[in-house]
Amino acid sequence: MIDIKKLFGKRVKELRIKKGYTQEKLAELIDVGERNLSKIECGKCFVKAETIAKLLYALDVNSSELFDFSLFQEDLAKKENLKNAIDNDLVDIDLMYRIYRSVKF
Repeated sequence: MIDIKKLFGKRVKELRIKKGYTQEKLAELIDVGERNLSKIECGKCFVKAETIAKLLYALDVNSSELFDFSLFQEDLAKKENLKNAIDNDLVDIDLMYRIYRSVKF
């Protein structure tokens, strides 16, 4: 089942960062507390229609851009495929771990 709150929160965060805003700045622009914006971005709460309208204006996007979760759904599918491959011993765990360690920030 897709968690719309998490997808929406990820998308808001992605667009906020793309715009160069801090959480504090975006929270101010949409008239919510910084803590509430953090909860939105983490997918712990959703927003009212009024706040969505403010987000659209502040982030300078249209509604289809704000609700474009396709990249996240592809990521979820990739994660699920990787988990299944690991669970079913279809990949070399040591190799996967070495690759992860080499690219980890």
